[in-house]
Amino acid sequence: MKHLKKAAAALLLGGALLPSLQGHAQDATAAPCTAGKSWDLACLRQAYAGPIASWPRPQVPDGIQPAELAGVSAIAPPPVAPGVAALGQRLFGDPRLSRSNAVACISCHNPAHAFADSARVSVGHEGRPGQRNTPGLLGVAQLKALFWDGRAASLEVQALGPLRHADEMAMDVPALPAKLAALDNYRAQFDAAFGQAGGVTLARILSALAGYQRTLLPPATRFDAFMEGERTVLNDRELLGLHLFRTKARCMTCHSGALLTDQQFHNLGLAFYGRKKYEDLGRYLVTGQARDVGKFRTPSLRGVAQSGPWMHNGLFPQLAGVLNMYNAGMSRPAPRNAEEAQDPKFPVTSPLLQRLQLTPGEITALKSFLEVL
Repeated sequence: MKHLKKAAAALLLGGALLPSLQGHAQDATAAPCTAGKSWDLACLRQAYAGPIASWPRPQVPDGIQPAELAGVSAIAPPPVAPGVAALGQRLFGDPRLSRSNAVACISCHNPAHAFADSARVSVGHEGRPGQRNTPGLLGVAQLKALFWDGRAASLEVQALGPLRHADEMAMDVPALPAKLAALDNYRAQFDAAFGQAGGVTLARILSALAGYQRTLLPPATRFDAFMEGERTVLNDRELLGLHLFRTKARCMTCHSGALLTDQQFHNLGLAFYGRKKYEDLGRYLVTGQARDVGKFRTPSLRGVAQSGPWMHNGLFPQLAGVLNMYNAGMSRPAPRNAEEAQDPKFPVTSPLLQRLQLTPGEITALKSFLEVL
């Protein structure tokens, strides 16, 4: 862990934010609108002034077909009964859903942080730290698989996880309905929300929590206004960042569509395989397939600037550090001995990653764009 933290720190310092928008034209298809080593911002304005179909095409590896970027208006909110959503919001903020009456869903999924957490890993029952960083919930209704490892296929199943996890809410789940039924006016609110008598049941608790989370759409930002045709709302630095996101930085390899995620699982070289204190095998823990060791779900980038620290383990406290690590091609752990070399579970960093050769000024621009999302 220490060696990777030192490497990340070095990259962060080496990529200190600079005010210049200077860049290097490494590839004519990846970096149009350049004059020598400088970006021609007037040219970029013209390139992005027209319909989205006329914009510079995304630069991605062969075989990858990303969905085009889209504004939040392209996200269709699923229907949720208002009473169910209101009940779910109340439950989401009620610490009495936990064994200690001290930990609520909102304790880790903070609205001010894109419904993520500002800590590297969240602290749950009796101050116990979790193993993973809390993922954000903006647009969560559109996700096909939940948790970093994709172990839940629905929000109802997902809600059950933290309720009963010993390091999170540690609730005796079978006892939860009776506990809530004895509090305030919960029984009446449950019946009103679901339109019939039946009181407080576990199924209704999970349904209400899931219903509320389905209403958590990303807020419209200047990026969305830009996508809707207001082509002057991004400043020069942000526009260059958008262009780099699409081209030289290859971000659309995994981050595309309205939620800016391919909803796939990738190995970024951060599994710490064989280092028991830090090891996290990711998707492998769900599938048992060796090819899934170290793979984690691509997160949405909606609200990304507010959702740090970043990565499944919260390793990066600054967004610039994340970008510098991607610029370096991410970590590529090598087997340390013959045994690891023959180990079919030794994780392999995704071949989709490569060194990007972004300049400090380009990383600054890319960060500025991400801050608009």
